[in-house]
Amino acid sequence: MRTKSLKKNKINVITLGCSKNVYDSEVLMGQLRASGKDVVHEQEGNIVVINTCGFIDNAKAESVNMILEYADKKEKGLVDKVFVTGCLSERYRPDLEKEIPNVDQFFGTTELPALLKALGADYKHELLGERLTTTPKNYAYLKIAEGCDRPCSFCAIPLMRGKHVSQTIEKLVREAEGLAKNGVKELILIAQDLTYYGLDIYKKRNLGELLEALVKVEGIEWIRLHYAFPTGFPMDVLEIMKREPKICNYIDIPLQHISDSILKSMKRGTTKAKTTKLLKEFREAVPGMTIRTTLIVGYPGETQEDFETMRDWVQEMKFERLGCFTYSHEENTSAFDLIDDVPEDVKQSRANEIMEIQSQISWDLNQEKIGKTFRCIIDRKEGEHFVGRTEFDSPDVDNEVLIEASKHYVKTGEFVMVKINDATEFDLFAEPV
Repeated sequence: MRTKSLKKNKINVITLGCSKNVYDSEVLMGQLRASGKDVVHEQEGNIVVINTCGFIDNAKAESVNMILEYADKKEKGLVDKVFVTGCLSERYRPDLEKEIPNVDQFFGTTELPALLKALGADYKHELLGERLTTTPKNYAYLKIAEGCDRPCSFCAIPLMRGKHVSQTIEKLVREAEGLAKNGVKELILIAQDLTYYGLDIYKKRNLGELLEALVKVEGIEWIRLHYAFPTGFPMDVLEIMKREPKICNYIDIPLQHISDSILKSMKRGTTKAKTTKLLKEFREAVPGMTIRTTLIVGYPGETQEDFETMRDWVQEMKFERLGCFTYSHEENTSAFDLIDDVPEDVKQSRANEIMEIQSQISWDLNQEKIGKTFRCIIDRKEGEHFVGRTEFDSPDVDNEVLIEASKHYVKTGEFVMVKINDATEFDLFAEPV
């Protein structure tokens, strides 16, 4: 008697990379659940789906290592099947198929129906926006667009995600309503480029109108903006942010560099003067807003002078939140034709220097919060602390508010008013008031 066929399959979805991938995994899991499949996220299962990242070298290495690990587990009989999807698979499928033949099948970023079919499930169109969220119950990502039309020289995202495609306001409101019914209180709006939202379907930049619609969704208390491109930013969004208490006074706007010659080579469509003016307008329109940005050091041709221009500007701008990456030379991008001429150790020391400056800025800004009271959402309990965030902090990348669990009890997933008693560069210590 064959016992194998009696075994119930459990599908384990593993997510690597950014919040856009988290969203895609959640949609996949929602579809699998709707087809009656037993599906888990990053737990044990005999069928494995790896949702990969292919953005920069480190991410690619992590994805390849994960695929190899599960191909080896399949070889040893520890799992039955391995499927790979996501950006790495979209970008390098022929190479991966050749190098790792033990994977059952590779799928690109737009092949959800085919992946579901391979997993014995049907794609259900009526499941619009329904998904199995993997984040803490109080927040969820809302992907308002896919792909990107920007020509940035260093970026491989258009190769993996295609052209910009906005979702309609009606669809996004329905999705937000479904999330709110499940207890989600905070929506984190994501896209490769929020600034471009609506141009393709409404023939105008329509982020403001989307926000006006989302603030009406009952149960949603915070709406946070991630990944806005600086060029062509729709300024009406700032007026809505100031007026609407539900929209967090927070924006993530990746600026990448500030030296004019580097910005030109990067094809960013802006200059140091324009960028500085834009940020000044942000701060004037919404006093007290938090600006998060990311920068790249070591781009081809970056001189010591270019770097110092950026370093001094970071010191001057005092960003509330900042991340810094070393340049990754990506094939099929236009910057790949340039010589990757900044040595790795120089790239790293430049990144370290920027982050040291940012640590001091973050320390100074956090010291100013001591003695003040903030509204805070509690994400989880970890070790000796309840861990929460203010409206000025996004999950995983920003400051956390730590409340001693031995002294105070707060409910995870709920809002609470807290007083800040102490602070380090990236943590705020608080007690409920």
